Amino acid sequence: MVKAMWNDEVIAESNETVMVEGNHYFPLHSVREEFLRPSDYSTTCAWKGKASYYSLDVNGQQNRDAVWFYAEPKRAAAQIKDHVAFWRGVTISE
Repeated sequence: MVKAMWNDEVIAESNETVMVEGNHYFPLHSVREEFLRPSDYSTTCAWKGKASYYSLDVNGQQNRDAVWFYAEPKRAAAQIKDHVAFWRGVTISE
């Protein structure tokens, strides 16, 4: 079971993550959505497409833009549709 943790809380947990470029992408249904806050931040990857972000709000602390996802990934990255990945201090353990 792969877990994503931040601020002493499990943010996501799944046996069905997809590894891309060293990052675990968690199925959206495995994420505790009560911790997600919409963000206006976005980036672009040449082969995956436009990444959108969420911030985390956990136990009164915020981690801005710590979660990213590709709502409409390019064909080469189709396997990460409806998945999210984490960074900015979110710990991933297997």
